[in-house]
Amino acid sequence: MTVILYTLAVSASLALILGFLLGFFKKIFFVETDPTVAKIRESLPGANCGGCGYPGCDGFAQAVAAGEAPATGCTAGGRETAEKVCAVMGVAGNIVETVAVLACQGSKDHAIPKGFYSGVQTCRAAKLSTNSIKMCAWACQGLGDCVAVCRFDALHMGDDGLPHVDEEKCTGCGMCITECPQNLLVHFNKTDKGAFARCNNRNPNKPQILKGCKVGCIKCGKCEKACQVDAIHLVNGIPVVDYEKCNSCGDCVAACPTNVLYLR
Repeated sequence: MTVILYTLAVSASLALILGFLLGFFKKIFFVETDPTVAKIRESLPGANCGGCGYPGCDGFAQAVAAGEAPATGCTAGGRETAEKVCAVMGVAGNIVETVAVLACQGSKDHAIPKGFYSGVQTCRAAKLSTNSIKMCAWACQGLGDCVAVCRFDALHMGDDGLPHVDEEKCTGCGMCITECPQNLLVHFNKTDKGAFARCNNRNPNKPQILKGCKVGCIKCGKCEKACQVDAIHLVNGIPVVDYEKCNSCGDCVAACPTNVLYLR
């Protein structure tokens, strides 16, 4: 009985001593947190997608509180989140909502394959090992790297071998854009209306372009000539639209011989 009581007394004494030490060291090593960071963090969706360029929502919240990131930088949260963070910071933000858009229509039916690719089944591996598994060096590789990184179920591979964006689900986080080794996915402002070019082939040789893809941009410039408001110009061989000028008339779309342009 004495041994039991002695053991209990020693255990209780150790517990008290350890509790005191824990409380003591907690005060010594206490790091005061910025309440603004906590408020910003509560306003974020918690997706930790990294689309803001920071390591998760915590990193973004700290960067905003420190003035190192814009209050509107959480693209995954959209307008509602941006407005909440702006309110916490007491600033007025220029909120621009975007979606990812694919600048390629080199599907299985249009883009000619080089042959059978049996390597690692990722777009990045195919790009590194063969430059392109299709005759067009700029074409979508169709192996779904972009789909794999999407955390919002907004991208799916279609039967045509191309990724398709569900714009209702897309948050514009940019993860798929960063992942694409061909740089074929781009940010598109939801408020912009007008023509968009579904091609990124910068080869100036028309016969080679059509040999690799039936619907590639052949750099003919007919879209540019057809535009009556000077809203479209060839930049590095690709039609680029000024959406502040574009009136969605469709003249450039009708003039394109390979159906590269379409109206959004």
